Amino acid sequence: MDIVILSDTHELHREVEVPAGGLLVCCGDFSMFSKSLAAIEDFNDWLGELPHRHRLVVFGNHEFYFEADPARRSLITNATVLVDEAITIDGLKIYGSPITPLYGGAFGKSNAEDTRRHWRQIPDDTNLLITHGPPHMILDRSPGQREHAGDPELAARVKELKHLRLHCFGHVHGAYGMVEQDGVLFVNAALLGMDGGIERSPMALRIEPVGTSRVS
Repeated sequence: MDIVILSDTHELHREVEVPAGGLLVCCGDFSMFSKSLAAIEDFNDWLGELPHRHRLVVFGNHEFYFEADPARRSLITNATVLVDEAITIDGLKIYGSPITPLYGGAFGKSNAEDTRRHWRQIPDDTNLLITHGPPHMILDRSPGQREHAGDPELAARVKELKHLRLHCFGHVHGAYGMVEQDGVLFVNAALLGMDGGIERSPMALRIEPVGTSRVS
């Protein structure tokens, strides 16, 4: 399956050139603190214009509008929204969560114990994990940034997922890229640059059928 991954477009989605693929994944922060309902509605319209057979969306720490009232999530009609939920597509077991260890942000957790308990919900047989924030020490620090912004509790849970092949996220704009560790490909697909514009392109990957180990 060809997978296209993007994150952190912050209302500039129409400036993004999106490659073709079978599955589109958005890792959150498509809004700017949920200030513009029109921009959110346009994001949904834009999703509907894309050719991908499957589209998945996970909210980010800017998506207060959808945290405040879960019924509002029905506004995203042109993608499947995953809020701590699993879905299987073409045999690929996928789990998505918007949680970040960022107190004061949407879908935040304020302490390590709550976060640790939350990540226990990820099914053990997950193949593709979609979160908004990165795990600790993996693509979680912008150039010149001293502290790692990733979640230690998420990193610990990821190490336990023996069937995991791909973990995609965003949140840290300056850490765009990919790295492989212990057979898992980690992708930070944050497209917004440090100057506030779209500076990067969505990641396009191919994942082979379950039962093989290849991601390219």
